[in-house]
Amino acid sequence: MHSIHRFIHDLTPDQLPRNVIEQAERCLLDLTGVAVAGHRTRLSRILETFVTDQYPGDIPMLFSDRRASLCGSALFGAMLIDSLDAHDGQVLTKGHVGVAILPALLAAAHARSLNGQALLTSLVIGYEIATRAGIALHRTASDYHTSGAWNGIGVAAMLARLYQLSDEQTEEALGTAEFYGPRSQMMRCIDHPTMVKDGSGWGALAGVSAVLLARAGFTGAPAVTLNSESVSDIWQDLGQRWYILEQYFKAYPVCRWAQPAVEAVRSMRQTPGFSPEQVESIHVYSFHEATRLHKVLPATTEEAQYSLPFSVASALIDDAVLPEAVAETPEGLGHPLRRHLSQRVQMHETDHYNSRFPAERWAHARVVMKNGQEWISEPSIALGNPENPLSTDELIEKYRVLTDGLLEDKTRQQIQSLCMGAWELDSAQVQTLIEWLASPVRT
Repeated sequence: MHSIHRFIHDLTPDQLPRNVIEQAERCLLDLTGVAVAGHRTRLSRILETFVTDQYPGDIPMLFSDRRASLCGSALFGAMLIDSLDAHDGQVLTKGHVGVAILPALLAAAHARSLNGQALLTSLVIGYEIATRAGIALHRTASDYHTSGAWNGIGVAAMLARLYQLSDEQTEEALGTAEFYGPRSQMMRCIDHPTMVKDGSGWGALAGVSAVLLARAGFTGAPAVTLNSESVSDIWQDLGQRWYILEQYFKAYPVCRWAQPAVEAVRSMRQTPGFSPEQVESIHVYSFHEATRLHKVLPATTEEAQYSLPFSVASALIDDAVLPEAVAETPEGLGHPLRRHLSQRVQMHETDHYNSRFPAERWAHARVVMKNGQEWISEPSIALGNPENPLSTDELIEKYRVLTDGLLEDKTRQQIQSLCMGAWELDSAQVQTLIEWLASPVRT
């Protein structure tokens, strides 16, 4: 644990490579856009009321005119981002880091004197610790747990640094965060999509609570994902391999496992003469986990975000999966052609794609038209992987799409400018950014 403690407490801004800094700024902007769009969901409205009732305080909440405690603000922010499945992730963890890290960091940074370098260095620490904890958990536990089971460890590491915990307190905080992290079963959420989502809100809550408890003298069980000899190799390259550079960014607000299939059908839609109205059947060939996204006619936005058939149908209509497609509206879930095409999707599991998961996620599609003509795609991966990245301009455009109509143009521009230049901000400007991030969305 000694080297982990030193990384948490002694990492300095000048030790961060330039590409790591730029990636941290990109993560900051991308998560912010998802948080704004999350306010479209019913889940966010339920959590906003719950948190302000049960966790009252004076900490700003993301894009809300209400306030909560440190724990409440972190819980709300993570649930808000998680409510719209468009946030960054990492293939080896099969889950998400930033969704818990950013809200906890912003809540803890409120009224603290952090400049941009301190803010982003803390963010990077959260990504590096949480990603390794996620990889370690998959190696040491037989069940597939949600992201909240391990991303709270990154939250605890980040806040242990901000609150200047001792090494002993830090170890207790990390152990408590791991022990109380929600080891909820991810495939239950896949098979039965509801508002429980990926557990990240409770991961954020566990991480923040663990630090506050450790500071008060609370002791926690040793963190297996950090201490076990069986995972020691995962931690040996701290400060050398930067996992934040291996995050993917989502082009669409649906489960990552569905997105290779989305790209496969999008490639066919570009063919001259292709008409969605003339589609007779859609055959998708992918890995096992993707075929578990089996909901055909989603009735809620949660079901839509975990539906491969609905995602593919939306891509055939819109050439993408836009936030409106997963909204509980006649134009979204109730769109007649979306529903018709969703029922034309047949999913097929292949051993070849199974063998490449989780490090790689692939799919291809075969579309049969009413006249008997067939279209077959090339094998496809999702947009936004490190090997198939979204450019900074594309991420900015995604941010603009997600925030369109929800924030004033001046607010959107100010947030974009401050996020993409966060490294150069002084402490007063960081507080200005935090204030902008509490701008209430339009109802």
